[in-house]
Amino acid sequence: MSFGTPHPSHPVILDDVRGAQKMLSGVARVTPMEGSRYLSRLVGSPVHFKCENLQRTGSFKLRGAYVRISGLRPEERAAGVVAASAGNHAQGVALASSLLGVRSTVFMPVGAPLPKVAATREYGADVRLHGHVVDETLAAAQEYAHDTGAVFIHPFDHRDIIAGQGTVGLEILEQCPEVRTVLVGVGGGGLAAGIAVAVKALRPDVKVIGVQAEAAAAYPPSLAAGHPLAIDTAPTMADGIHVRRPGDVPFGIVEELVDEVRTVSEDQLSSALLLCLERAKLVVEPAGASPVAALLGAPEAFTGPVVAVLSGGNVDPLLMQRILRHGMAAAGRYLSLRLRLTDRPGALATLLGVLSVVDANVLDVGHVRTDPRLGLTEVEVELHLETKGPEHCDEVASALREAGYTVMP
Repeated sequence: MSFGTPHPSHPVILDDVRGAQKMLSGVARVTPMEGSRYLSRLVGSPVHFKCENLQRTGSFKLRGAYVRISGLRPEERAAGVVAASAGNHAQGVALASSLLGVRSTVFMPVGAPLPKVAATREYGADVRLHGHVVDETLAAAQEYAHDTGAVFIHPFDHRDIIAGQGTVGLEILEQCPEVRTVLVGVGGGGLAAGIAVAVKALRPDVKVIGVQAEAAAAYPPSLAAGHPLAIDTAPTMADGIHVRRPGDVPFGIVEELVDEVRTVSEDQLSSALLLCLERAKLVVEPAGASPVAALLGAPEAFTGPVVAVLSGGNVDPLLMQRILRHGMAAAGRYLSLRLRLTDRPGALATLLGVLSVVDANVLDVGHVRTDPRLGLTEVEVELHLETKGPEHCDEVASALREAGYTVMP
C-alpha cells in the first residue's frame, strides 16, 4: 500500500505525521527512551520505555491537540474551542489553546480528580464541571459547541489528532532504530493509529500491538465485526483508555495496520504500575502502564527489541495509593488472614510473636468479639500483613498452622 496518497479508509499518511512533527518542534518534548533491565531479562531481549508520561501536561495528548487547533481557520479560532475529558485530553487542549492564543472551554465530570481539574484551569481553560460519567460530559460539550459555534476538539476521532499522536512513532524509530515490536495502550485508538501510520510506513517489519483493559476492550469485538461497536464496559483503574466505542477514523487505520490488540487484567495493570514506580522510578498512570502489563502477562509473546509506550503519568495521589496496595497484593506483597483465638490476656501477643519470627510486618489488626458464630471465649482476629512475595506468604501461613492456629478463608 502506498503511503504517499490519501486512501478512503486511510485518511492519515506519513507526510501528515512528518508535517505534524515540524509543527510540534519547540512545543512538544522529544520524550526520553529508558531501558528496563528487569523486563529485558523477563522478555529475553531489550525492552525500552517511551516516556510520554514525561511530556508537557503529563501525556501525549498535547501533540494531537496542538496540531488540530493549529489547523483551524481564523474564524474558527475566533469562536474558541471546546473539549470534554476527565483529564489528559483536557490538559492537552488547555495548554495547546493557550500557546496558540485560542479561548478554550473544557467540560469535565463532577467527580474528576481535583489535581487534574486544577491543572486544566492553570493551563488557561474555562473548566465546567458537568455530569457524573464522561458520556454526559461529552454531550454537554457538544451542546455547548452547537450553541456557541466553538469548535469541538475530539480526543481521538480526527485525522489531525491522529497525525499529531503519530509523531510518537517517528521518535521511536529515531531513538530505537532496531525496534521489532511497539506496544501501545488503546482507548479510542488515536495514539495506536498514529504510531502505526508512522512505523508501518518506514518499517513495515515492525509489529505494532495495541493493549486494552479487559473491562473496557471495545476493539477486539469491533475488529471481529469489521466495524466499530459500542460495548458495555465495567469499571477499570485505566480510566485513560476507558472508551465504549472505537473512533471511526482511527478504527480503519488500526484494522489495517495494527498487528494485534491484546487485553490485560486489573491485577496486571496494578502490578505494572508498581513495577514502573519501583524498578524504573517512573510515575505512570494505569492506562499508560498497560503495555507493561502486557509484557508481564505474556513476556514470551513479543519479539525484541520492544518499545513500550508509557502514554501518561497523570494519576491522582489517592488513586495511586489504592492502586499500589492492589498491585502489592497482586504481587504477593500483602497478605490478609483471619484467625480465631481464645479471648484471654496475652493471646494476641503470642500470635504477634509467631509473625515476628517469620519476619512478617503487621500493618493492621482487627478484633471481632460479637459475631454469633464465635464461641463464648473466642475472638476473631483479622490481620493485614506486608510480606516479601508469594513464597513468604506461604511461609507465614505454614508457621501459623504449625503454631496451632486455624487460618480461615
